[in-house]
Amino acid sequence: MNGPALAGDEPARGQPAPTTHRAAGGHAALVRGEAVPGERVEAVLDAVPARERETRPEAVARAQRQRRRWATQVVVVDELARRACAERGLAPPEVSPARVSAVSGTEVADLGSIVAVALAHSPAVRALLAALEAGQQVPERAARAYYDRNPDRFLTPGALRRGVDPYGVARAGDFLPYAEVRDEVVRELRRAMGRQAFFDWLDRARAEVEYAPGHEHPGDPSHPDHEHRH
Repeated sequence: MNGPALAGDEPARGQPAPTTHRAAGGHAALVRGEAVPGERVEAVLDAVPARERETRPEAVARAQRQRRRWATQVVVVDELARRACAERGLAPPEVSPARVSAVSGTEVADLGSIVAVALAHSPAVRALLAALEAGQQVPERAARAYYDRNPDRFLTPGALRRGVDPYGVARAGDFLPYAEVRDEVVRELRRAMGRQAFFDWLDRARAEVEYAPGHEHPGDPSHPDHEHRH
C-alpha cells in the first residue's frame, strides 16, 4: 500500500510505531460537541504502518506526533462523512476500522494522502463522494470545450504511432470524433466536479470540528511540529 509520508499529511509505509508511543485514551476530536474516540485513530495507525526515517529520538518522536495528527484527520473525515450520509439517507456498509484498502500513488497525488486513505478506509466517504459525483450535471458546452482544448487526449492510434503533433500539423482524421468520446469526456468531467464538490463540503464540515491537544491538523501552525506537504 502506498502510504503517506510521516510529516505533514504524508505518512508512509514501513514498520509500525512502537506501542510505547501510543496515545492514552480519551477523545481525539469533538464534532458538534460529540466525542470521536482516540481508539479510532489508533486503529488507523495500526492499519497504515509507518516508515521510520529518523534515528534521533527527538526526530522519531516528532514524526510519530505528526503521524497521529494525520491519522486523526483520516478518522475525522470518516466521521463527518458518516454524518453526511445519515443526513442524506445513504446507508454505506459497516467495515472494520482497521481495514484499509490499497491506495495508489495517483490517488494520493490527486487527492492528498488524508482524503485518499479516508476513501480506502471509509465506506461512508466513498458513498458520499459517489452521491456528490452522481449529482453533477455536465453542460454539453463544457464537454465540447474540454474536447477542443485537449486534442492530445483524442489522437487516433494511427496518429499516435506516427507521432502526430496534436497542436501542430494534424488532419481532422487524426482525432477521434467528438461523438465517439463524448460519454467518456462527460464521465471525466463529472468525476472532477464531484471531487470538487466533496472538497467544498469537507471545508465547510471541518468548521464543526474541535481537536484535542496532540490531534491538531499536521499543518496547523499553532503547534510546534507543524509541516504541510502535498
